[in-house]
Amino acid sequence: MGMRTRLACCCAVALCLGSIGAAGDWPQFRGPDGQGHSDATGVPVRWSATENVAWKVAVPGRGWSSPVLAGGRVFLTTAVQNTGGKSGLSLRALCLDSADGKTAWDVEVFRPDPAKARAMHQKNSPASSTPLVSGDTLFVHFGHMGTAALDLSGNVRWRQTSINYPPVHGNGGSPALAGDLLVFTCDGASDPFMAALDAASGAPRWKTPRHSPARSQFSFSTPLVIDVDGKKQIVSPTSGFVGGYDPPDGREIWRVRYGEGYSVVPRPVFAHGLLYVSSGFDTPILYAIRPSGAAGDATDTHVAWRLRKGAPLTSSPLVVGDEIYMVSDTGIATCTDAKTGNVHWTHRLDGNFSASPVSAEGRVYLQNESGVGFVVKAARSFELLGENDLGERSLASYAVSDGAVFIRTESHLYRIGADGDK
Repeated sequence: MGMRTRLACCCAVALCLGSIGAAGDWPQFRGPDGQGHSDATGVPVRWSATENVAWKVAVPGRGWSSPVLAGGRVFLTTAVQNTGGKSGLSLRALCLDSADGKTAWDVEVFRPDPAKARAMHQKNSPASSTPLVSGDTLFVHFGHMGTAALDLSGNVRWRQTSINYPPVHGNGGSPALAGDLLVFTCDGASDPFMAALDAASGAPRWKTPRHSPARSQFSFSTPLVIDVDGKKQIVSPTSGFVGGYDPPDGREIWRVRYGEGYSVVPRPVFAHGLLYVSSGFDTPILYAIRPSGAAGDATDTHVAWRLRKGAPLTSSPLVVGDEIYMVSDTGIATCTDAKTGNVHWTHRLDGNFSASPVSAEGRVYLQNESGVGFVVKAARSFELLGENDLGERSLASYAVSDGAVFIRTESHLYRIGADGDK
């Protein structure tokens, strides 16, 4: 690629990084705002493996990345074991037509050292990070095995493999966009840190050590970019604490400690001036934190309330209106006042849960690990609106658009929402 072509590509990327996604898109983990909210209409309430299915296609390989939507296309990642004379694992990006599920392209992005993909938790995969689409760029992240940017035709713009760390159970966190930076966590077995890449070129911009006090250093959370006192902050939980970081240089602005909490997975959410963070294993606690005015160690001054019972280990919380909804890994769903922490209701749902809930049209959508989707009214009293079994294991979170829910299972990708019952 010549200098002029590289410059044109960089300018095109830079121009599109101001916002993520257009109306109707689901461009990153947990949707347009990264917090599980959809303004879609006609979203299905009832389905099964054979009812209200627009299409179902097989997805090659292994992967728990959630699908993302942009411009009438679906993007996801997977890891395919090479055969036929080719050795090792192929880490791939896929693009499908959202209308019919037909594959538009399937591109190998990395072929890592097989040793890098060996240590893997049974609920993880080599392709668990959800892609991110901004403008005409698709970012894919495979943790310690590499990060890359592609155009929406599947051409690789850059690859970055210099950010290394010793993973535990593989990678789980997804990247976030902070202006012209692609940011992600590198919380491995030791010396955890946050990293930022130049989104246009893939060049490392900064690495910020975590200095975690927890005995177990590894975690898997996805950062969230929020506005605090008129400025952007990157909020990122890790083992032992959650921190707010300054995007230009990665400087830690504040932190709130939560003891020995580790293996933190849930992505934070932000509403009513409060940041909601789950503290991870072994005893999860949901913290409501006031980031405004926080500086240094804010543990004793900026925690508004805590909730122990029902706090999730894996799925992220969801705020709808004045309520926060969550589901524990063992299936205890809870609705709590988002401002005070007072519990409105709890209800046991069947199965174990890893996927993060989403909201649409005054409803909360949750899915268990067996592929059963529960639709609950977003209200201060519990009302089950639908219980929908696909009959396939699923850990990925939903993507939502007008008239449709996209669901990744262990072997397939579904578009729910045909001409049947909506």
